[in-house]
Amino acid sequence: MPFTSLPPMLGEALAARGYSAPTPVQAAVLEAEAEGRDLIVSAQTGSGKTVAFGLAMAPQLIEPNSEMPYIREPLALVIAPTRELALQVSRELIWLYGKAGARIATCVGGMDASKERRALGQGAHIVVGTPGRLRDHLERGALDLSSLRVAVLDEADEMLDMGFREDLEEILDATPQERRTLLFSATMPKPIVALARRYQKDALRISTVGEDRGHGDISYQAMTVAPADIENAVVNLLRLHEAESALLFCATRDNVRRLHSSLTERGFSAVALSGEHSQNERNQALQALRDGRARVLVATDVAARGIDLPNLSLVVHVELPRDAETLQHRSGRTGRAGRKGTAILVVPYPRRKRVESVLRGARINAEWITPPTPEDIRRNDHQRLLAALLEPVEIDDEDRALAQRLLEQKSPEEIAAALVRAHRARMPAPEEMVDQGPGERPQQAGPRQGFEDTIWFRMDIGRRHNADPRWILPLLCRRGHITKNEIGAIRIAASETMFEIPRAVAGKFAAALKRTEGGDPEGEGGVRIEPVQGKPRDAARQNRRAGPPPPRHKAKPAYRAKPHRPR
Repeated sequence: MPFTSLPPMLGEALAARGYSAPTPVQAAVLEAEAEGRDLIVSAQTGSGKTVAFGLAMAPQLIEPNSEMPYIREPLALVIAPTRELALQVSRELIWLYGKAGARIATCVGGMDASKERRALGQGAHIVVGTPGRLRDHLERGALDLSSLRVAVLDEADEMLDMGFREDLEEILDATPQERRTLLFSATMPKPIVALARRYQKDALRISTVGEDRGHGDISYQAMTVAPADIENAVVNLLRLHEAESALLFCATRDNVRRLHSSLTERGFSAVALSGEHSQNERNQALQALRDGRARVLVATDVAARGIDLPNLSLVVHVELPRDAETLQHRSGRTGRAGRKGTAILVVPYPRRKRVESVLRGARINAEWITPPTPEDIRRNDHQRLLAALLEPVEIDDEDRALAQRLLEQKSPEEIAAALVRAHRARMPAPEEMVDQGPGERPQQAGPRQGFEDTIWFRMDIGRRHNADPRWILPLLCRRGHITKNEIGAIRIAASETMFEIPRAVAGKFAAALKRTEGGDPEGEGGVRIEPVQGKPRDAARQNRRAGPPPPRHKAKPAYRAKPHRPR
């Protein structure tokens, strides 16, 4: 249905932006039953909710057939969890309310607070900001909310997760009780319900999650890799897709810094975004992506919150999201405004069951794929190169003269080959994976050359701990400072795994194990590895006589469980 019952200035702004019909969440907030009421709206990222609450609050801001009234104190307040999201909301409201003559002030951390105070002093119809900076202006007397008509909490669940509850309560307590409160949240945990109960009256519940959940324009994929192969897998994914813009998610700023440096070293045009970057650095990074100077963004969850990149077609979860909501918020950066996008999870072998559980919780059907090989990448490169070179181009006289000189000295085949080589030289080389899939190495390997005289070792992980040769091999190589060719048969039992090492390198292997033991108690360093006497069958008999082994320190899974909090 087309937009109806809107002030003419907003209708003109929407038409100029190419809006012909509202999205489900926009249509819902414009229904007659929603007019003038407090709203609790559950809508996914990328559903058009910024325009939705911009339209919903129009009756409180614009008189019929007139422009915005002159007033010094703000009429509307929009609170967002991060400065990127606040700046994006501000940009959206500027074009939506521009024809109505609205003055919009933005108050976010990392910007010049004195300039923000001057803007507030000159009068603003709409104020958009982050909780901490808004609270600071409120306590300093620069922000007067006594005339506020509408308060909007955008991504309220994220603000509570980030610890902004006290800030939000102080801000809302400073507003008139008769104000209208619009609460937008992708999820509705108990803290959100409590906040709504305290600050809203007779709120109308609107949910479009069922219509948007999983993002129909996003193709989800997941692939299992050895932990040592994660970075190489990311490189190969970037090379396979050659996306116009790609977003890589890491869990910490240190990992963002490390991955960004590694990609830059390999020749990718990449920028980084995390909590350690200033607002100016963030703006420069995003502008580089928008104008094509950079094609890859490496970011943390919080830093990437609210980012809107029109040409973003690939999201890679380099480090796994903590839950289904985080997965959807991350993936929702692509597949926006009717465009198609791809979201890929890079899954270490021991974490597959947990990822499958997260996908079920998000009601997402992901396709499990194998990591791209150099052959896959070269095949795609050939197709892209042919398509690029066969496109029609405009040729001027100078180009023709240069081409003629080349043909006088080289054959057409030599010129074409040189062109192909020059095009290929601009692309980073694909990476060889340590493990290319379950078929590379059998679970049990028989004696082979060099393994006539071996020593058997035992690991305190087995099938109960998702033990698998595909991630055990890289673990042994890292812990024991050997190559996978120096590891013989691997035999996995219920609670332990045995493997053989040639006697010639067993001493070096055992010494390296001692040096690397305990360095990462919750990960590989917590796996106990020790030599056994005799063959695996002899060790099994010794275990039966000795009784059950003592409980081992859990090294798997690698993620940490949340501590129990007593009531």
